[in-house]
Amino acid sequence: MNTVMKRESPVRVAFFDTKPYDREYFDVYKSSFNVEIKYFPSKLSADTASLAQGYDAVCAFVNDELDAPTADILVEGGVRLVALRCAGYNNVDLKAVWGRLHVVRVPAYSPHAVAEHAIALLLTLNRKIHKSYIRTREGNFTLAGLVGFDLFGKTAGIIGTGQIGRITAEILKGFGMKVLATDPFPNEGWAAEKGVQYTSMDVLFRQSDVISLHCPLTPENHHLVNSESLAKMKKNAIIINTGRGALIDTKALIHALKTHSLGGAALDVYEEEDEYFFEDHSASVIKDDVLARLLTFPNVLITGHQAFLTHEALTAIATTTLGNIQNYFDTGDLSNEICYRCTQKTCSRKETGRCF
Repeated sequence: MNTVMKRESPVRVAFFDTKPYDREYFDVYKSSFNVEIKYFPSKLSADTASLAQGYDAVCAFVNDELDAPTADILVEGGVRLVALRCAGYNNVDLKAVWGRLHVVRVPAYSPHAVAEHAIALLLTLNRKIHKSYIRTREGNFTLAGLVGFDLFGKTAGIIGTGQIGRITAEILKGFGMKVLATDPFPNEGWAAEKGVQYTSMDVLFRQSDVISLHCPLTPENHHLVNSESLAKMKKNAIIINTGRGALIDTKALIHALKTHSLGGAALDVYEEEDEYFFEDHSASVIKDDVLARLLTFPNVLITGHQAFLTHEALTAIATTTLGNIQNYFDTGDLSNEICYRCTQKTCSRKETGRCF
């Protein structure tokens, strides 16, 4: 473990893509850490990276852009650390920042928040709660078109059995569902204890009435749900995605919905979401034709990447992010660092305490 002398002056942090809830939670906890935060509403990119000139660290979120040109500007401006206030890092060019910028993240905040949101999406879409709410608000108490199906006795397929996937599976077991799962690193002990059956992707696609995605986005599973896999699914199956947007080939999904070969889709993420999510576009035309088409389907439910948005999760994100920043500048600790060698299983962080 590399150690450095604890600094007396506050760590200056340029905080990008700031939303009201970010400021609320970080302001509550920043007094417990030796940091000074400047909030910027703009997203981090090569066009805005110069705002971080003279800062020690930047704090970024899922749709900020950390490519090679952005990294060049940050390094030239004196930035030494990128603190992601999220678990995902597919928006970071890890090779471009290697050896120049350390990247830390929040590996886990509240897996229950995301799992519970996945279940909320499923129940809402299946039982048409969102439609019923709008009807009754307008004084319409008719029931036509609101028929759903019992989850009890049906089969759920969980793709990815990390913390979130396991919690989702356990909740669905509580509804009396049979749960199938797939993961490149199966947790056999957990599966045996909870009555979950690991199986192949092909069997999961063919047998599941509900399919929920809880895996990270990698080159291997990009467009995991595509025209081929959709063709294997039951015609009344529901897909839930609270993972990463690009796990689903959206154009293939639209075709399946148009041809009535899929029961529905509940999405908290979208593969081109960085153009729209987290912002108010209610007074403008959505120019993304794919997203606009998705929004027209009566059997599609979309939320704007809000699965993480609970008090517990926001608290964990703020405290872990601030801790990551202070630990690096006080002690050199990088226990939550990520790099491209980590993904290749060749990183020496476990031995040395840092990726480089």
